[in-house]
Amino acid sequence: MDILKKIFGICETKRPEDSGCWIVSGGRVEIDLKRARELSNQGGAIRLEGKSLADRILVIRGDKGRFYAYKNKCTHMGRRIDPLPGSQDIRCCSVMGSRFGITGEVVSGPAKKALKIYEVTIENNKLHIDIF
Repeated sequence: MDILKKIFGICETKRPEDSGCWIVSGGRVEIDLKRARELSNQGGAIRLEGKSLADRILVIRGDKGRFYAYKNKCTHMGRRIDPLPGSQDIRCCSVMGSRFGITGEVVSGPAKKALKIYEVTIENNKLHIDIF
């Protein structure tokens, strides 16, 4: 990651190309996995922001087809987080370099608290994230 991006806290993970692939309804986010192409392969990720979300969310497709959803906020300085390419870890997109495991636990860096992770379920090719 470029040093200027780290200084300014600019993350690598993009919003979904198809902005209509997700909705917020009744304390839950629903992502249509047929439309969210970024999540079709292991290591794919999207960031969700706006649409009445109280907090930003990072969604990652891990190994064995498992999905993970996190509050997209480093517990150290509040910057966005990104999946670490070629690994199951997550990093903060700042110069401080906090690193977290796929289940949100602190692996290294100055962060002291784990990431908030949301419960996810899949039904009829829709990924549901409970955000309440």
